[in-house]
Amino acid sequence: MSLSKNRIKYIRSLKEKKHRIENNTFVAEGTKLVLDLLATCQCQLIAALPEVISAHPELKAGEIVEADESELKKATFLKTAPQIIAVFYQPESNIDNINFDEGLTLVLDGIQDPGNVGSIVRIADWFGIEHVVCSYDTADIYNPKTVQATMGAIARVRVHYTDIPEFLQKQINLPVYGTFLDGENIYNKTLSNRGFIVMGSEGKGIGAETEKRITRRLFIPNFPSGRDTSESLNVAAATAVICAEFRRRVK
Repeated sequence: MSLSKNRIKYIRSLKEKKHRIENNTFVAEGTKLVLDLLATCQCQLIAALPEVISAHPELKAGEIVEADESELKKATFLKTAPQIIAVFYQPESNIDNINFDEGLTLVLDGIQDPGNVGSIVRIADWFGIEHVVCSYDTADIYNPKTVQATMGAIARVRVHYTDIPEFLQKQINLPVYGTFLDGENIYNKTLSNRGFIVMGSEGKGIGAETEKRITRRLFIPNFPSGRDTSESLNVAAATAVICAEFRRRVK
């Protein structure tokens, strides 16, 4: 059984969000990413080189098909065709049933670059943050570029989409951190091991309605103080700095 034109067309269609929603599926490419996701997500289709299928008897999907390099090249979203492409069902997300009281949660407010969102999910995974809550205008976690940028972290970090101001308004017992130019130096600020860390969009920062829900304003200072420097950090880089400081000081 080969990777037919119809299957290739179906995989390619999942580049568009409307088709991902319609089918409730998404694409993952590359052996490590696919194997990571198989541990947590139900797989609809796997297309791979015969030697990859033989080398990994643990591969399980509704359908597994052998494909040659030319077929994978037609199906891939990457510059270089991988040895395996898989289609997974999107896991269910019910944000109302999650207890956010026991740790840190990242909140993404309007971050639109898929690469940044994927990198932030990877950062969350590295620092043991299990949930990332996104505004509806944040890049889709199931965009192929976002999935690849997570480097497998999407298998361990749950990503949810909701109305951020409304969501934060309900979190009355936990601190809500946000980064601002007029915030307090993060290296001098008392930090909690529970609460929400809000990261704003690349161009506009944290939105006005979300800002009203911030209870602790932070600032990442440049070094040395007063030196001419870049206007700001990339949002993924800033997220890594913040998460590292929380984990360094909060045991």
